[in-house]
Amino acid sequence: MTDDARTLPGEDLRRAMRRWVTGVSIVTCAHAGMHHGMTVNSFVSVSLEPPVVIVTLAKGTRTHALVEASRRYGVTVLSEAQQHLAEIFAGRIPDGGDRFHELETYTLASDVPLIRGGLAGLDCAVVHTYDLPHATLFFGRVEAVNLAEGGGPLIYFNRTFHTLPAPRR
Repeated sequence: MTDDARTLPGEDLRRAMRRWVTGVSIVTCAHAGMHHGMTVNSFVSVSLEPPVVIVTLAKGTRTHALVEASRRYGVTVLSEAQQHLAEIFAGRIPDGGDRFHELETYTLASDVPLIRGGLAGLDCAVVHTYDLPHATLFFGRVEAVNLAEGGGPLIYFNRTFHTLPAPRR
């Protein structure tokens, strides 16, 4: 007897998580002259003292391989004007393509590129990993932060990008 994928607990969790509003970020990395990145919403702050954030990266991705090798990653929190970047870094261009083509970047504490125009940029050193069957949790000590002025966040809900309404004055 085979289980219908729609009845498995993991699929139930996937449907439940579509109801959770998250911010959208791009995790970037650099190693041995290569750089790459991917769109994630599995990014969370877990400690302020020391400052630690976690990103979850799927095994088998170039970003996972480069973070694992370099032991560093960057996180750019995307602004509402950067949906096109979220789509590009989610793989909307062919594999092997340069996701950074004609993109303005900057660095902070390391050579990990961060994306200009984001609401925040974090440069992190991996201090711990937690291995899962299909992904790895990378715990990163935040070594540098850049905060941008103004603008609203890009958010994700029910498999669609959204923006927040302007605050009432």
